[in-house]
Amino acid sequence: MSASPSFRLDGKRALVTGAGRGIGKTIAEAMAEAGAEVVLCARTETEIAQVAAALSANGHKARALPCDVTNVTGFAALIAEQAPFDVLVNNAGTNRPKPQSEVSEDDYDTVMDLNVRAVYFVAKIVANQMMAAGNGGSIMTISSQMGHVGAANRTIYCASKWAIEGFTKALACELGPHNIRVNTICPTFIETPMTKPFFEDKAFKDSVLSKIKLGRIGRVSDVTGAAVFLASDASALMTGSALMLDGGWTAD
Repeated sequence: MSASPSFRLDGKRALVTGAGRGIGKTIAEAMAEAGAEVVLCARTETEIAQVAAALSANGHKARALPCDVTNVTGFAALIAEQAPFDVLVNNAGTNRPKPQSEVSEDDYDTVMDLNVRAVYFVAKIVANQMMAAGNGGSIMTISSQMGHVGAANRTIYCASKWAIEGFTKALACELGPHNIRVNTICPTFIETPMTKPFFEDKAFKDSVLSKIKLGRIGRVSDVTGAAVFLASDASALMTGSALMLDGGWTAD
């Protein structure tokens, strides 16, 4: 019998951006529980410090690294001081849903700066470190089902996530020879502190549920299994792919 693949992350160092709340926080917690040493990155130091402290109190390895990932120079300087990472979770992102006729230049710049520019350069900086270390690695970006379909009031967001899907495939081609895998996770609507107010609009919530074949809004815990899988050796042959967690939204 061949051995079953391991989903454990013992001995791996993982960097999670946007780790102070929502999806990023939950992924960081799951990776720590799977044995990884987790470094939590976000702008709000108090949030990531609380998460890191709670994980450490439970016997896990975790620490906070306050940083604004849109500050590429500052981020690069911080990473240069760190030991090499084995896993990167490019999670920090934002959205400003509105009709295209109402989108301002500030809306566009804010969404694209975090969802595309920061993701691109965070991946570059960490990947360069991974290549120098020569140990391989796993890079994942929290993308969206909206990187595969379109939706009204989401022209900027869709543009940003479609860009990330293309970037991921191209980067997977470049980093494959270095045994660095690059993938995306594509959730449907997940209830987080950022999205919860939208679901208070019954019409909006009903329209969302009408497209999710499983009939419910996603929970942050729905994303953690995919993240741990992509970080682990269980996904050793997976790169350049999009892992859909959309409850069937894109099935038709």
